[in-house]
Amino acid sequence: MNRTDRLYALVEELRAAAPGRRSATSLAAHFGVSTRTVERDLRALQEAGVPIWAEPGRSGGYTIDARATLPPLGLTVDEALAVAIGLGTLAAGPFRDAARSAARKVTAVLTEDDARRTERLARRVHLLEAGDRAPAPTALAGALTSGRVVRMRYRDARGAASERTVEPLGYIGKGEDWYLVAWCRLRDGVRVFRGDRVLEVAVTDEVPPPRVVRIDELDIPYGVLRPVLDP
Repeated sequence: MNRTDRLYALVEELRAAAPGRRSATSLAAHFGVSTRTVERDLRALQEAGVPIWAEPGRSGGYTIDARATLPPLGLTVDEALAVAIGLGTLAAGPFRDAARSAARKVTAVLTEDDARRTERLARRVHLLEAGDRAPAPTALAGALTSGRVVRMRYRDARGAASERTVEPLGYIGKGEDWYLVAWCRLRDGVRVFRGDRVLEVAVTDEVPPPRVVRIDELDIPYGVLRPVLDP
């Protein structure tokens, strides 16, 4: 049994035993591998977001939410490499923590051979960056996903800092730069804020009114905007 098949089988084995527990020793014997291998596999499943809990003690063991299942991923090495490269481009953006977590989850469900091949190939791909940009605050990721009004401290191109209350509408990525598109209450209109100039971010509990931003409102003087997801 290869590792991918064993990961799926581990989830199903724990689901069958739920709400009871299975020890790593018994699971290792069942799958014909070492206890260390089972513990590593369970750790990988936990990192991939599968709700598995470990309970210590003589009568302890591993248990899972019986509703959990592990859907097939089925990535080829080429696909996994493309995902790794794509996630790597987010290293200076507000989504970098989520990108690192996603990369670990992809690796966790690959076979050992495919994971090694993907890592070996990924180490041969490099991104050329200017290196003069401070990373955008990771709190900016929550500015969009929370669906809440955001207060932030922002430094403009001249170096002047101001307090802004904004309603996030979207993001534009350009190389190392990430721009938050938002309705700025100070300016009473749509504005674009460069991520590395955002000094502080605080997500409030206020839900903003629905707004729709049109591409022509952004007045972008160069380049072509392309959606992340093809229509």
